[in-house]
Amino acid sequence: MKTRAVRIYGENDLRLEEFELPEIKDDEILARIVSNSICMSTYKAVIQGGRHKRVPDDVAENPTITGHEFAGEIVKVGKKWQDQFEPGEKFAVQPALNYKGSPYAPGYSYKYFGGNTEYTIIPQEVMELGYLLKYEGDGFYEASLSEPMSCIVGGYHAVYHTESNNYIHKMGIVEGGKVALLGAAGPMGLGAIDYALHADRKPSVVVVTDINQDRLDRAASLFTQAEAEKQGVELHFVNTAEMEDVPAELKELVGGAGYDDVFVYAPVPELAEQGDQILGKDGCLNFFAGPTDKKLSAEFNLYNIHYSPTHIMGSTGGNDDDMRESLKLSAEGRLNPATMITHVGGLDSAADTIQNLPKIPGGKKLIYTSIDMELTALEDFAKKGEANPKFAKLAEIIANNNGLWSAEAEKYLLEDF
Repeated sequence: MKTRAVRIYGENDLRLEEFELPEIKDDEILARIVSNSICMSTYKAVIQGGRHKRVPDDVAENPTITGHEFAGEIVKVGKKWQDQFEPGEKFAVQPALNYKGSPYAPGYSYKYFGGNTEYTIIPQEVMELGYLLKYEGDGFYEASLSEPMSCIVGGYHAVYHTESNNYIHKMGIVEGGKVALLGAAGPMGLGAIDYALHADRKPSVVVVTDINQDRLDRAASLFTQAEAEKQGVELHFVNTAEMEDVPAELKELVGGAGYDDVFVYAPVPELAEQGDQILGKDGCLNFFAGPTDKKLSAEFNLYNIHYSPTHIMGSTGGNDDDMRESLKLSAEGRLNPATMITHVGGLDSAADTIQNLPKIPGGKKLIYTSIDMELTALEDFAKKGEANPKFAKLAEIIANNNGLWSAEAEKYLLEDF
């Protein structure tokens, strides 16, 4: 059968093209991709081409399908897996395979396996690892965003704390403790706020900082004080742009003792140093933001690390358990990944979106692979609706959902565009 896909051919060489998919083997699964959210990691792979650790050296001769934050529906199941999966089931995939030590992953390394495509062939290693994950929720977009959400979940699980006189690392944030999310009014930060408020283990205080007031105002409108109080959490949004002494003022918010858990969501040395300075006794800093500069560095207080003791670490990605947790919480309505989405487009807009991702403002860009549509900011659907009643209807649905994407909007888009 034929499919259209956006494939990498080399450095800055992306092509949307139609090609033939081979018949699946007995240990493979054919699936229809519905949605794929664009990740900055894809942009990094495209600008590096074959130099990227996950992109094969022969990508010019054997191009690979882009996209690893995808969701869809099973179409055909190879004989080996027919007792576990069946056509019509919704799914997401944990893309960090690390199969037998290989760095290869969907969206980077496979000719027929990725997210920016109409149809894909899921190889046997995914099922062998248990990484083809069933999804019971309504919207495919939630399953797509379970991948970035799993990274956030993994970050919360990866921080650790210690016990005096015992060589024990207690994993996860301090329950009932104080959490600071620095540079966190972007898409991943919004997911982090959502998880802090609605996960099983909650802090008592969450302080969110940024230097962009518009982004902070949007975050505050999505996560209200009333909702935070309902969850038993004291929530603060703080613009640090004009502060004379950021660490001192942030510590003052929590009585001066410092924070148990600090997450840095922007790859800025100054932000990491502020995070270090606001750590309390046995506090843990997670440098979550992924830098592109291999020499990026910052100064940390070694005295505190030795005597307090504070902890400095970093995390990237999540595992399959983190993704299952994300899928479960989304299906239950406890997490709302739609807060991360600011743009929606069709498959024909994917290549341009990837190559210009750093220049496009806003949060996550969501691609629906069965349609063609210019990448459009959610706030721009109303203007497009002046000339096209379909966009006007989408704008109405979005407005009725607090300006957010939704299962209703997705259903209308897929049925009427």
